[in-house]
Amino acid sequence: MSVSTESAGAADQDSTGELDIPQLSDVKGSVESERRHRKEQLAIAFRVFARYGFDEGIAGHITARDPEFPDRFWVNPYAVHFSKIRVSDLLLIDEHGQVIEGERRTNKAAFWIHSSIHHARPDVVAVAHAHTIHGRAFASLNKLLDPIVQESCAFAGDHVLFDEYKGLVLEKAEGERIAGRLGDSRAAILRHHGLLTVGRSVEEAAWWFVTMDRACQMQLLADAAGKPRIMSDEEVTLAHRQFSNGNMARHNFNLLAGLVVDEEPDVLQ
Repeated sequence: MSVSTESAGAADQDSTGELDIPQLSDVKGSVESERRHRKEQLAIAFRVFARYGFDEGIAGHITARDPEFPDRFWVNPYAVHFSKIRVSDLLLIDEHGQVIEGERRTNKAAFWIHSSIHHARPDVVAVAHAHTIHGRAFASLNKLLDPIVQESCAFAGDHVLFDEYKGLVLEKAEGERIAGRLGDSRAAILRHHGLLTVGRSVEEAAWWFVTMDRACQMQLLADAAGKPRIMSDEEVTLAHRQFSNGNMARHNFNLLAGLVVDEEPDVLQ
């Protein structure tokens, strides 16, 4: 597995609240090596999602933009459980929804949602969407996350509510509406549907999804127990700066990825 490397530095926090954690460097080399890295991280992300119970039948998808052909992306095949996905199972889809590489078909909703976001957001490498228990429960409340715990602040001012529902996303127009509503944010709550996150790497998009689903769970628990305290603007600003850090997201994902590769080495096949 190709992994990012760390530069020297202590994982501390200075007096201004800035985190000093080792900086993960981008994978250097050929287009082929970058493609392999993205595909490995993508396959691993599906295994991580399976471990968190983010699977729901045939629903859910994560995509990674191809480094050579930016209008194409890699995605999971239709009706293959997240826990079984390997690098060799991934499909390469073009801008028309055609399978360029791979032996299976893909989920039509995966194409309309993800292609629209990849087209609208050239800064985005990966998009994650799944139908989780806590994400869907929270999505029924028709509201944004409150800043009640530090991890929730990763999304403070950086997530949106897509407040319409028209069933499965089977048309280009609805995918474009989701992308338009997402704007330049890192995440969206799709009303009566689920959660969606984006990132400049597969690692980021996957970790933001894990974090957002947990934030939904924590708010559901806190709201059920009483009236949680909303953090002050100063507290939110500090926590957002620390917990929305892309480098830290990649570190966090790599911890999970290491477990998957050690325990399920077939993921890299």
